[in-house]
Amino acid sequence: MKIIIDAMGGDNAPDAIVRGAVQAADQLGVDIVLVGDEARVRPLLGQCAPQNPDRITVHHASEIITMEDNPISVVRQKKDSSLVVALRLLGEGAGDAMVSAGSTGALLTGATLFVKRIKGVRRAALAPVLPTAKGGSLLVDCGANVECSAESLVQFAFMGYYYTQKQMGMKNPRVGLINNGAEETKGTDALREAYQILKKASAEGKINFVGNIEGRDIPEGAADVLVCDGFTGNVVLKTIEGVGLFFVGKVKEIFMKNAATKLAGAIVKPGLREFKKMLDYNEVGGAPLLGISKPIVKAHGSSGAEALKNAVRQAVVYAKGGAVADIERSIAQLSPGSDG
Repeated sequence: MKIIIDAMGGDNAPDAIVRGAVQAADQLGVDIVLVGDEARVRPLLGQCAPQNPDRITVHHASEIITMEDNPISVVRQKKDSSLVVALRLLGEGAGDAMVSAGSTGALLTGATLFVKRIKGVRRAALAPVLPTAKGGSLLVDCGANVECSAESLVQFAFMGYYYTQKQMGMKNPRVGLINNGAEETKGTDALREAYQILKKASAEGKINFVGNIEGRDIPEGAADVLVCDGFTGNVVLKTIEGVGLFFVGKVKEIFMKNAATKLAGAIVKPGLREFKKMLDYNEVGGAPLLGISKPIVKAHGSSGAEALKNAVRQAVVYAKGGAVADIERSIAQLSPGSDG
C-alpha cells in the first residue's frame, strides 16, 4: 500500500507532516511518497530517523499553495505545487490514496481536475465523523459545497450510506437530512424534494432513510449519516467543536476552584480525559473526500504528527475497503438529473 502525502500543506507543514509520515511508515507498514520542497523535506526526514527509510521517498515540488490563494484558480497557476503534484501522481496511479492538510477548496478543485469524480457524481463532498452518544455520525457535506440541489443531497446520502457500511462497519446505517424540523414539509425546496426521493428509495430497500434530523438531535446520534449542504455542515461541525472546547474548559475551571473540587477533579479525571479524546481531531485523522474516483483524505489544517499519522491510517482503510467501487455502483443506479 502506497500513500501520497502533500508535505507542504497545513499550518504545521512540513515539520509535523514529515514526522507524521515517518510514524505512519514505521507503525502502519505502508510506503509513503512525500511531495514537497526536497531541500526542506529531506533534512527533516533525516532528523526523524525512520526505522524503514526505504519505505519513504521524496518527490520534489517547488511551489506551495497557501490558505490565502484563490482555491479555484491556484491549482492552474501553481502547477508545481505540492498539492497539485500529489493529486497528479494519484491520478496517474503512482499511489493508492492521498492525504493533505492543505487548502480544502484547492484540494476539492484539484481532485476534480486531476483525479476526477466518480462517473455520475455531480459534486464531491467532505465527510468527517462527528462524536455522538452512539459513537459517531458521518456528516456529508461539511464545506465543499455551499449550495446543493436535491440531486446532490440524494447522492451525498447514498455515498455516506455505502461509506459507513464499508469503512465504519455499520450493517444498515440510518440516514437523515439535517433540517429545521422533523416534518417532511420543512426546509428548502431542495430539502423537501430530497426527502421524497430518499423516502421512496427507503421504501424500495435501497437505503435506510429515517427522515429529517434537527440540530439538537445530532449529539444523541439520531442518524449514522447526516446529510446537508456544505454551508450548514460547516456550521454544525464548527459549533460542535466550539461547544466541546467550551465545555471542557468550563469543567476544568470548576474543578480548579479549591482543594475539595481539585480532589473531585482527580477522581473524575480519567472520564474527562476520555471525553476530551472524543472531541480531539487528532484521534480521527481527517475527512474522506467522497465522490472522487480514488481515496483522498483531508486532514485538519492544524494537524500535528499524530493527526497526520491517523489520517494516513484512515486513507489505508479507505483504499482497502472498496467504498469507492460501491459508491460508483450505487450512483449508476440513481436516475440522472440536472447538475446540482
